[in-house]
Amino acid sequence: MEKSTSVGGGGGGGPQGLRQMNLEKSFRLALRSLLTTCSKEEFSKAFPRFGSAEQERLHRLFIQVITSLHGNIEDEFESLCLETQVGTALDTIEQLSEEQSLDPLFSEKTPAGDVEHDLLMAKKNEVQYLMGMLKKAEEQKHIISARLELLKKGSQQDLSATSDVIEKLRSGILSYGAYTNNGLHDT
Repeated sequence: MEKSTSVGGGGGGGPQGLRQMNLEKSFRLALRSLLTTCSKEEFSKAFPRFGSAEQERLHRLFIQVITSLHGNIEDEFESLCLETQVGTALDTIEQLSEEQSLDPLFSEKTPAGDVEHDLLMAKKNEVQYLMGMLKKAEEQKHIISARLELLKKGSQQDLSATSDVIEKLRSGILSYGAYTNNGLHDT
C-alpha cells in the first residue's frame, strides 16, 4: 500500500525538495516498522483454541485493521503537514541553506559552544518527540490488543452465526445455479 503522500504546503504540486522527501521516507519507514503484520503461523499460535477457518478469518480481520491503521495514520500525517505548512517551511529552509552555502561572503561563524548547545537542544527535542511517538504507538498497540481480546471472547458466537449465514447463501446460490442451468436447457 504505497500511497503518494505529499508533505503539505510545498508550492502547489511542484517538485519536492530533498528535505520533504527525506521526511516522508523517514515517516514511512517508522510507520512500517511500528505496524507490521505477523505471519499466519504466528497468528495461529496466538489463538490455539480456534479452528483453522476461524483463525483464517481473524487473521484477515487483523490484516484489515493494520492496513486501515496505516492509511489513517498516513492521512493524518498528510493533513497535519498541510495544516502546519511543513512543505513550505522545508522548502524555505532548503532554499536558505543552499543560498548560504553558495554565498562566499556569508561567513557568519558561530562559536563551538553555541553549536554544541544548539545541537544538544535539538537532540533533547528529538528525544521528546520520539518519546511522544512511542507513547502514541503503544496506545495504538493497546487499542489493537483490546480489540483482539474482544474478538477472542465474542467471536465464537459471531463466527458460528456467520458460518450459518454463509452456508445458507452458498446453498441458495448453488440451487439458483442448478435452476438456471435447467431452465436454459428447456428453452
